Amino acid sequence: MTKDLSTDVAIVGAGPVGLFAVFECGMLRMKTVLIDVLTAAGGQCTALYPEKPIYDIPAHPMISASALIAGLERQIAPFAPPRLLGRRACRLEGAAGDFRLVTDRDETVRAKAVILAAGAGAFGPNRPPLSGLAAFEATGAVQYYVASRESLRGRSVVIAGGGDSAADWALALADVAAELSLVHRREKFRAAPETSARLAALAASGQLRLVTPFQLSGLRGRGGRLEAVEVSRLGSDETRVLPAEVLLAFFGLATDLGPIASWGLALERHQIVVDPGTLETSRPGVFAIGDVASHRGKLKLILQGFSEAAMAAHAIHPIVFPGQALHFEYSTSTGVPALAPA
Repeated sequence: MTKDLSTDVAIVGAGPVGLFAVFECGMLRMKTVLIDVLTAAGGQCTALYPEKPIYDIPAHPMISASALIAGLERQIAPFAPPRLLGRRACRLEGAAGDFRLVTDRDETVRAKAVILAAGAGAFGPNRPPLSGLAAFEATGAVQYYVASRESLRGRSVVIAGGGDSAADWALALADVAAELSLVHRREKFRAAPETSARLAALAASGQLRLVTPFQLSGLRGRGGRLEAVEVSRLGSDETRVLPAEVLLAFFGLATDLGPIASWGLALERHQIVVDPGTLETSRPGVFAIGDVASHRGKLKLILQGFSEAAMAAHAIHPIVFPGQALHFEYSTSTGVPALAPA
């Protein structure tokens, strides 16, 4: 890949919302370049939960995260955006109409506008403070996401956490794992009522052991091979030992905007404040969409991120094509336009 690229819009973040932004820009005949710190497109859908079912994508009663990314890849294929993957966007210089974005590999992308679709920023798992954790991580006995449901078939699994990821994977693995325990420090889970009801039903049937209110206190095994997980009841001296070959720890992600935080953008609770009508940030020509964006009425849903991608693309059009009127048209009448070679 060349050290210098020129495009209409630089998109930082190649998760589902960033990928759809390629499509929306392409539909308005704007060229894009994708930049992401991960080495593969798809963001958390690819890196953390490729097999996780998603239920709120229109026209898909259920779709896996990996299938969603595969579909988005097919959708943007006609636009063939250059990709700078495994790169961190470090510096942003210039102004609307003539930005220079520099990566940590000293590559420069010249763009007329920038879309930040960086999700929550660079991310990594919140790790439990357990002795000897690293040795079990190295062998895969302790995991923070599930790359393959089948890899856990017939194994003893302990899931720790009380959010959607913990609950969803408990449901998904109930008929796969030989033995399954779900540990949470509270009696109630931070999940939808229907999900909580399904967990209770699995526990009643004996397919799932609900261990509440307990927290992780130790790991048993040797040579990176996990044999059991120790848990302790909150507020007492009671402890239990749960058979386990694999521990899935879902305690959320530690996120970091990284260099983007120094770009002079208005921030609110580690999110970028945007105009809800255009998704433009406090820096003209820079837009933010998806989970990284904050505005009144914001919902952290992929489907809202898709809508924001369309809104940002339309707001960017006059920057890329000054003086050129944009007549709104439906894709059914325009088809997918062919972009001129770079």
